[in-house]
Amino acid sequence: MRSLLTVAWLVIPVALLAYHYGPGQEKLARDRAARELKVAEAAEAKDDWKAAHAAYGRALQNLPEKDTEARLKARLAQSKTRMYFGELPEAAEEVDALLADAHKDAASQALKDEIRSTAGSMRYYLGWLMRLEGAETEEWTEQTEAARQEFRLLAEQSQARGDAGAAKGHQENLEASIRLARMDISELKGLPLPKQCQGNGDCAGKCRKQKESRSKVGKKPGDARQQITEDKSKGAGKNDRPEGGS
Repeated sequence: MRSLLTVAWLVIPVALLAYHYGPGQEKLARDRAARELKVAEAAEAKDDWKAAHAAYGRALQNLPEKDTEARLKARLAQSKTRMYFGELPEAAEEVDALLADAHKDAASQALKDEIRSTAGSMRYYLGWLMRLEGAETEEWTEQTEAARQEFRLLAEQSQARGDAGAAKGHQENLEASIRLARMDISELKGLPLPKQCQGNGDCAGKCRKQKESRSKVGKKPGDARQQITEDKSKGAGKNDRPEGGS
């Protein structure tokens, strides 16, 4: 009996150390990430978007790699902050990559829909700004068309799942994207600039450089982004402003 007790006392510290350096470390990391997420949310409430962006970054540094859904959500939230401090084109490109990763990591349908809706909203706002900047029709139309495709696909998929509420919201955003493309520039100039657009400049130039950069890299076989583009092309086709990017 004494030998068994001795063995037990020897095993307990080993088990505690194993937990501390294994699951225990992951729990501590998640706790740190949770604190940073609260900091980010508090900064957003004060419209301190750069502080929120930094806090989301620190949260991502702590979230374990295997927490794929949590990491995708944090990345999405971080990307959204960028459009509020003048980096809308960069944010839109990030969200496109995020959508590809969400498909690759088999994220929940709800999260993929949220990411796609945000992608559509960002392209909508880019189209708005590029029209005001006097960009070539082909350039800003590329943005409004991307928004239209995103919202059309979301509306059709929601309708197919029997989610009438979500389908209605996506349909409204789809119609808003179409209205933006058809609106006379004088009418657009008379509208108040959306909050998501404020502080952004030279969107046409930035998007042009992004497009040139992508054309140099080219697509890789099996690229998730290519699959997303194909999904959107299969689908045919709040208000006046999409909600997903807010």
